[in-house]
Amino acid sequence: MSITVQASDATGLTATEVEQRRRDGRTNDVPDRASRSVRDIIRANVFTRINAILGVLFILVMATGSVIDGMFGLLIIANSAVGIIQEVRAKRTLDQLAIVSQAKPIVRRDGKSAQIAPHDVVLDDLIELGPGDQIVVDGVTEESALLEVDESLLTGEADPVDKPVGSKVMSGSYVVSGSGAYRATKVGRDAYAAKLAEEASKFTLVKSELRSGIDTILKVITYLLIPAGLLSIYNQLVSSGQSWRPAVTGMVAALVPMVPEGLVLMTSVAFAVGVVRLGRRRCLVQELPAIEGLARVDVVCADKTGTLTENGMRLSEIKALDGFDDEQVRRAASALAADDPRPNASVQAIGEGLGEGPGWQSTAIAPFSSAKKWSGISYGEHGDWLLGAPDVLLDPSSEDARVAEELGSSGLRILLLARSDRSVDAADAPGTVRPAALIVLEQRIRPDARATLEYFADQNVSIKVISGDNAVSVGAVATSLELPGGDHAVDARELPDDPAQLADVLERETTFGRVRPDQKRAMVAALQSRGHTVAMTGDGVNDVLALKDSDIGVAMGAGSPATRAVAQIVLLDNKFATLPYVVGEGRRVIGNIERVSNLFLTKTVYSVLLAFLVGIAGVGSQIFDYDPIGYPFLPRHVTIAAWFTIGIPAFILSLAPNNERARTGFVGRVMRLAIPSGVVIGIATFVSYLIAYAGADATEEQKVQAGTTALITLIMIAVWVLAIVARPYVWWKVVLLATSILAYIVLFTVPFTREFFKLDPSDIRLTTAAFICGGIGIVLVEAAWWFGAINGEQRRLIPASPGGSA
Repeated sequence: MSITVQASDATGLTATEVEQRRRDGRTNDVPDRASRSVRDIIRANVFTRINAILGVLFILVMATGSVIDGMFGLLIIANSAVGIIQEVRAKRTLDQLAIVSQAKPIVRRDGKSAQIAPHDVVLDDLIELGPGDQIVVDGVTEESALLEVDESLLTGEADPVDKPVGSKVMSGSYVVSGSGAYRATKVGRDAYAAKLAEEASKFTLVKSELRSGIDTILKVITYLLIPAGLLSIYNQLVSSGQSWRPAVTGMVAALVPMVPEGLVLMTSVAFAVGVVRLGRRRCLVQELPAIEGLARVDVVCADKTGTLTENGMRLSEIKALDGFDDEQVRRAASALAADDPRPNASVQAIGEGLGEGPGWQSTAIAPFSSAKKWSGISYGEHGDWLLGAPDVLLDPSSEDARVAEELGSSGLRILLLARSDRSVDAADAPGTVRPAALIVLEQRIRPDARATLEYFADQNVSIKVISGDNAVSVGAVATSLELPGGDHAVDARELPDDPAQLADVLERETTFGRVRPDQKRAMVAALQSRGHTVAMTGDGVNDVLALKDSDIGVAMGAGSPATRAVAQIVLLDNKFATLPYVVGEGRRVIGNIERVSNLFLTKTVYSVLLAFLVGIAGVGSQIFDYDPIGYPFLPRHVTIAAWFTIGIPAFILSLAPNNERARTGFVGRVMRLAIPSGVVIGIATFVSYLIAYAGADATEEQKVQAGTTALITLIMIAVWVLAIVARPYVWWKVVLLATSILAYIVLFTVPFTREFFKLDPSDIRLTTAAFICGGIGIVLVEAAWWFGAINGEQRRLIPASPGGSA
């Protein structure tokens, strides 16, 4: 009987017909990657809420004629420029890698088949299909050889759907088994999954616990800014009794530091730089939240083939069984390899080792599937032949099964060539199986696999080897890599179905063989039920469901198109050894954002508190009739205060090495340092200012000295907060701290900078008072940090960082 039904026109479109459809616009015009345009990136980075606030304040200061005090306006340019540059770099990196990674359908035109880019598909194109291929546009099947399609990514139904000739196929689904061809009936944005795919793949900075935590913090800050700002405005314009120019500059000086202008910027930069760094290692990050997710991973589920072992295999030996002669089994094996329309790595190795097939005429075909673990072709008078797993097709108690297991225990891949007593497409196939030969394939272990496993062990990340291969063979590979538990691999056919019991087994064991696709998915869910953050690696169509359900799906670049489509990360170099760099980059990003957040939020807390204290004191002066108090600083003062305690150090720390696994509770940990530190700085600065304050009738020199006294106190404690955040120290962090201190010494001692920034530390009494207040503040900040270290929580707030340069 015929195994493939073809339409009368099986040659596909002609070149003329393709060109006509292009002119008519009937093309698959969905963008390769729905990333933001450069124009959108510029708009998103320029027109921000923070830039709007700073822009209004900048205009107010310019109205007073004090250009120097408007230096904070440079933050608008800096924020926008840095954000635009980094995001454009990330966009270009992602777009270039996405082109390399995209699924390229095989289209038949003028009777010839060729791979083309998805956007080159036109209406009525004839597109060929094989296992693992993703369906890129909607269509109707024109040819079908037991074609089965998984539509779970669209419908949620996990069971494969038979697709005989005339069946509709939808874009976004993928082939599980069999082969065929379909004619494109809907292309571009008319296709079923096009809108879903476009929306799902849009470039986003990050939607994650980290970003949502920062958004929560910003909302709270916004609520605090309103009363603090109103109080500052009232105090400067009404209570202080100053003329409008100094009143406005004081009001701006109070409001500018309340805005955490660099927090969102540094978050975006850290993620964008992470994307670019990973791009240099040929790693495509398809969803940016994956970078953060990688930082939290504590279990990696790795497939054996293509992950721990290299993709390619070599035919080592064919051992004839049960009276079959060597020539007969070689002819049968070469026929199976030659007639497989989409051979996997094992069948390719057989074909390469045996050469061309005998040219037998096939009458029926049973494509390979991960569920049944065998494939077969019927050849009429030449017999019905099977190729599959020995432990599935053989009696476990037979001598042939024992030999197969013994060979597999050395790490070799063993396939059984067998003859069946019925057609391979029969409902009760394979029926009675007569073993003909054991086919021995050598699979090479990746030279970097052991070092990769050792890295994860050092980082307290558990490895679970989950493979569809024979458990003995999988265990042999795991044992050779010195993976704990590899010497007693678990046969997944014996695993319990109960999720709780399955989770118990997964907690104990590390190596699993004969795992079905649905079991891989269940194993991921079982690990997640125990609180684990799971990364799943894979390259075959049998890995798709598990990749989709895992916290982080990692696909090999040489894997099936469906695998690459559902994964958040694609390793285009096909190297498992790249994964430690990916995990390390995730930890660097999230750990450093946490560091930087401490600095920016500490500044916001002390700025809001200082504004409240000065404002309340100003209102009190009207009620209790004492000298009014204005804001102690000019805008230029708050600018230089942030330069070397936050701005430059935050940028450097955001790009520094960091290896600690991220944990939940970002907001709580950050606020446990930022709030007490900010409160101490705000109160100490206010006390220092009151000590130096000379009253409403003070001379201009006395006002400058009072402001300088308060600024010295603020900078001293703020530098100490930087020192806390930078722990543990390595040489470059010591240099960073020393540079910050030296920069402030220069600003306060060099005549030109003192005059330019209106600094006057010449009054020894006031400067001494400033140092005393600053010293007390340092002790209190340190005490608050150590108090938070109860139960070890706060000490782990600052992630450990290895030595080396940023």
